Amino acid sequence: MNFRGVGVPVAPGSDRNSGLENLLEQAGWSRTQLANAVNRTAGEAGMTLKYDQSAVSHWLSGTQPRAQVRPVIIEVLERKLGRPVTYAEAGLRSPKPGPAVDSTDTTDSLLDLGRADMDPSRRGVLAAGLYSAALAVPLFAGEAYAEERERSVRPTGRIGAAEVATVRTMTDRIADILDELGAGHARPMAAAFLVNTVAPYLRASATGPVRRDMLSAASDLTYLTGWMAMYERAHGLGQQYYVKALRLAQDASDHVTYCRTLRGMSLQASNLRYGHKALELADSAAEAAPDAGPRLVAFLRGQQAHASSMVGDRHRAFERLREAEVALSRADSRRESIGGYDQAAYQFHVAHVLYETRDLPGSIAALKTSLRVQPKQERQGRLHANAVMAQRQFEFGHIEEACTTWGTFLDDYVGLSSARGDEHFATMRKRIAPYGKLRAARELQERSRQVAGMKG
Repeated sequence: MNFRGVGVPVAPGSDRNSGLENLLEQAGWSRTQLANAVNRTAGEAGMTLKYDQSAVSHWLSGTQPRAQVRPVIIEVLERKLGRPVTYAEAGLRSPKPGPAVDSTDTTDSLLDLGRADMDPSRRGVLAAGLYSAALAVPLFAGEAYAEERERSVRPTGRIGAAEVATVRTMTDRIADILDELGAGHARPMAAAFLVNTVAPYLRASATGPVRRDMLSAASDLTYLTGWMAMYERAHGLGQQYYVKALRLAQDASDHVTYCRTLRGMSLQASNLRYGHKALELADSAAEAAPDAGPRLVAFLRGQQAHASSMVGDRHRAFERLREAEVALSRADSRRESIGGYDQAAYQFHVAHVLYETRDLPGSIAALKTSLRVQPKQERQGRLHANAVMAQRQFEFGHIEEACTTWGTFLDDYVGLSSARGDEHFATMRKRIAPYGKLRAARELQERSRQVAGMKG
């Protein structure tokens, strides 16, 4: 979508938008800076905007921006100010309400979101949804809330332990497909299963223990679906799934899945370079898990380490890494299929911390260790790790070594459906384009052309 107009005119003599003016002053932005921020952020939602300071001047004089643009303005202000901003505070009329995915009923809203995600005609719109850096996270409510939730269920049939096992098994299978074929194939399956099977189970009658188990199983699958959406660069959609996973975990009194989801949200924030938000979410996850087992502790400490390094807290970052290493050494040999944490994941966190603290050779060495100990079946994780390592080798000036690593990346890329893989592929081609005199680069360019033809 391409919007060039300023917005909806108002009647002569309308009051200036003092709310937006105050927020602009708080942000320390000029009118041009606000316009540029709106243009950049709109790109995340598939819109091409070409606003300049004159458009902002019109908004400040009382002109209402187009309805499609108002949420973008709110989001950029929230990101800059680091807090929620309402439409009224910004002097903007709220756009017409969207689909029922914002319903307060978790099951209904999950059903609506899953149906929209299943629909190819709407998937692009969902994927273009904006990530909110100022989103308020629902707090863990505990047993009392879970009991209240049980009384509010609308029974449609009855479920038992077998139905819970079905959801758990299907979640494991989807995770396997994710590793083997990529999120592009696995996520539509997850959305369909949520809609056609899990949502009816959530509405069925059950004993208290079975209901909690089902809510917990549903939360796990919803978390996985959100993770896949995030991995596919559909960050707004991933965030919606994550919030629903949190609420299901609340209903189930499931601290583990609640904390794991918060950690996933922290990872998403770190991917988008919101260091302070990533640290806030990682710390919230750790605080909500006082009785966590050693593997989950390692899982949480590793993310705290990464987020701490992003905000410049070197001491805390390395302290958290040490805590993660100690906790992981105490964990048993079993590895969860969903959101598990192992030596490969730990070394990946080490690589992130070293990179943020400007130790590029150390980061590359940690990535090599991570890849060496990574389970062979995890093609998607290996794809990402090789792409990251190649980019860092390239940054370090080791062009031929980077080309070799990118070649290994291509081995997995040809068999995976992954938006993140597509992004890495585009980055690779851009990086090596100027190096045609190097044999390794020429060979990689030729192979990349062949792969592009296969993918196209």
